[in-house]
Amino acid sequence: MSLERRHDREFVRTFFTSPTAVEGEDDSAKMIRRAAQLRGMQAPDVWVPDNEDATAPSMRDEGAENIISVISEHGAEFPGEIHPRIVWHRDSPATRYQCFEHLLEIADPERDAIEHIDGFVIPEVGDIDDWKKADEFITIVETEHGLAEGSLAMSVIVESAEAELALADLREEMGKPSNNLERLFLLVDGEVDYTKDMRAITPTGGLPPWEELRHNTSRGASAAGLIAIDGPYDDIRDIEGYHERMTDNQAKGMLGIWSLTPGQVKEANESPLPPKTGSWLLDVNGREVELDAEDGRYVYDGDDVTLETTGDDRYRLLVGGDERELDADDLTEELLDLTSYIPSLNDIVDSMEEFEAAKEAGKGAIAMERSATLLVDGVEVEISNDRMWDEATYQAAQTPITLFQDVYENRPDQHEELEELYGEDVVDRAMVVG
Repeated sequence: MSLERRHDREFVRTFFTSPTAVEGEDDSAKMIRRAAQLRGMQAPDVWVPDNEDATAPSMRDEGAENIISVISEHGAEFPGEIHPRIVWHRDSPATRYQCFEHLLEIADPERDAIEHIDGFVIPEVGDIDDWKKADEFITIVETEHGLAEGSLAMSVIVESAEAELALADLREEMGKPSNNLERLFLLVDGEVDYTKDMRAITPTGGLPPWEELRHNTSRGASAAGLIAIDGPYDDIRDIEGYHERMTDNQAKGMLGIWSLTPGQVKEANESPLPPKTGSWLLDVNGREVELDAEDGRYVYDGDDVTLETTGDDRYRLLVGGDERELDADDLTEELLDLTSYIPSLNDIVDSMEEFEAAKEAGKGAIAMERSATLLVDGVEVEISNDRMWDEATYQAAQTPITLFQDVYENRPDQHEELEELYGEDVVDRAMVVG
């Protein structure tokens, strides 16, 4: 069983970093000043004023001052959580000392910023003992400034083999009297430094996908009651690739991702939410194609699948180079195998409400029917199937609803956009189902 979550947010979709000090500008804090004023779908769940990699080493002392200045002015109105990223390195005592100095400076209640700060992000951690060092620094800072012990969260960036191996130790180490690792909040992958640490090489010089790292981080987060976040996707114009990465992550239980621009924030905020309308997909040579909805039918408009009638209840179906002669029943079964359905928020709510009513009436399982009319090359085919819903199915369907509820409860600045997208009735029902 996973450890109990200890923080207000159960889900974090977006982890947005912005440099704390930009050299050569009249206002060196202009990037975090802009970020602090983002709202709605362009505002992240977690904003990270980045005083590490995004800020030049020579500017980091000024960056710490900028964090204090901007957050003291804008922090109260910012709709997400605020977790500055400060320097740390498992092999550098001097860097860790600079971290301690910046922690003391930023957390000083007399500077009026810490009341709006939810925690800190610690990069370049090593084994579990190194995580404890960072935790101890934060505990000392809390004590020095009269803050409640454990009131500041700590998130770590997993960007070394040591840190990845430490994920397996979290369940045992959290909650020991000798540390305050219960303050842990996010586990964030840093694939660039991880690639360097692993001395990995690819023919193009690009990053490996590191599927194992993402899986291990997601698993470690689930076991320890934390939240997993994927690393940055630096091709900011490749929206399709960003979506593919998020879809792959979501299948691993990693629902959050690093965002580098407000545009990426918007995409990542919307990606894990159920769609407004359901859609049917057709498997075409291993590629899923969304069918167009027209007048109550779902239409395939392409050249890779053809269908024609050859007589009474006889059909010829060609998919890629595979041609089949089928009767009506066989055609229906074949198209059922080739299609899949993506449910809308309303579909999920409907199904959960129906199962809840059945459970209230004493039924342990019910069949849910899904049907559609497909149109391929002018030929209409009715397909339908039954899916058995039991308690396990219900619990699995609840994850996107729980995510939606967490977003709606914690991001009132997004209420209007969500209600415009789904409709007030669907939103109201989604907030009480489950």
